[in-house]
Amino acid sequence: MSDVKESKSKGGKVIVCDGNEAAAWGACLSRPDMVAVYPITPQSSLVEYLAKFIAEGKMDAELMDVEGEHTVLSVLHGACLAGARTYSATSAQGLAFMFEPYFRTPGLRLPMVVSLVTRDAVSPTCVWGGQQDAMTVKEVGWIHMYCETQQEILDTIPIAYKVAEHPDVMLPVNVNHDGNYLSYGVARVELPEQELVDSFLGEKQVNWHACLDPERPMAVDPLTGGAGGAGPATFVRYRKGLCSGMQSALTVIEEAHADWGRRTGRFWSPLIEEYRMDDAEVALVTIGSMTGAAKDAVDEARLDGRKVGIVKIKTFRPFPIHRIAKALSRVKAVGVVDRAVNFGWNSGPVFQEVLAALYHLPVRIPAMSFIGGLAGADITVEHFARVVDRVNRLAAGEASSLPVWLNEND
Repeated sequence: MSDVKESKSKGGKVIVCDGNEAAAWGACLSRPDMVAVYPITPQSSLVEYLAKFIAEGKMDAELMDVEGEHTVLSVLHGACLAGARTYSATSAQGLAFMFEPYFRTPGLRLPMVVSLVTRDAVSPTCVWGGQQDAMTVKEVGWIHMYCETQQEILDTIPIAYKVAEHPDVMLPVNVNHDGNYLSYGVARVELPEQELVDSFLGEKQVNWHACLDPERPMAVDPLTGGAGGAGPATFVRYRKGLCSGMQSALTVIEEAHADWGRRTGRFWSPLIEEYRMDDAEVALVTIGSMTGAAKDAVDEARLDGRKVGIVKIKTFRPFPIHRIAKALSRVKAVGVVDRAVNFGWNSGPVFQEVLAALYHLPVRIPAMSFIGGLAGADITVEHFARVVDRVNRLAAGEASSLPVWLNEND
């Protein structure tokens, strides 16, 4: 457990904890009314921390200990429709079992927060980190934010509630952190004061648009669509409204991060982070905890006179198309490093997203897909040094349409 001592910054405390405990503290400070959980590696300790916080009185929330992940999200639907702030966490096969209510959540416009402790998918069987689970559900309609450090995990969860519950958004948010490397990795983390988080989040307005009330009866999720009458136009209105909420979220995410930074002194990049991009001739695109090793490799390349930079993606859904295109518009080549596979395109999923963003530029910038860190494998500084070398060769005219599998010969 945490070794707690007073912090000198903003009057909070400093703890030494792993990423799962950081997520639990982020949820605790956000004051959810109901938590429903089911353990699965590498998320299990996160829900154990939540149960402990509730048992010790640190967290005033109802704990629903149910029989599986499908029920986890189903009971939270009911709680959210009754106006409760809710929280859960899952991984991999747990997310797969949760999929039916997971798919319904954004269509119901339920502003809940769920941590995804990302893990590779079976088969072959594995219980180690990757991002295949989160990338597989990227089109369902949830907002997805990816964290690089334990501190960012804690800070992003209150930010996620602020975004989810905004009247212009009203969508669920996944706060994603890498299994193993962040879930079990231990680091120094600053806890903000409860009063600061309360002031940041303001008065709860979780489900003002459809909160169930016996004095105001309504139908929730009626059968909609078909080929005649008002059905088609009604269904289109729902789908278009969800897309509109997603696009509104881009601005709200920036505003919420800025507000959090003013209150805590910690300013996280809300959509993307640009690292040493001012004069970069080639760029790497990263997501999640791999970014630390990428920054070290870029610093070493800079010492050798190679002008390399990084664009780290924080918000993956909604995808910040124009921000990424602008950040990459001046480079000669791009290398995108994924911790998951897009089977249909024989590449990484983030790679395909970046290609779509580059389409908005007036010139064609060559790009390469790199896949690494699957099933818990490490992506080291040495791996990123190889990425830098290949992207520089791509900039010099050496074209390649095949992905590079970084751990293939480890």
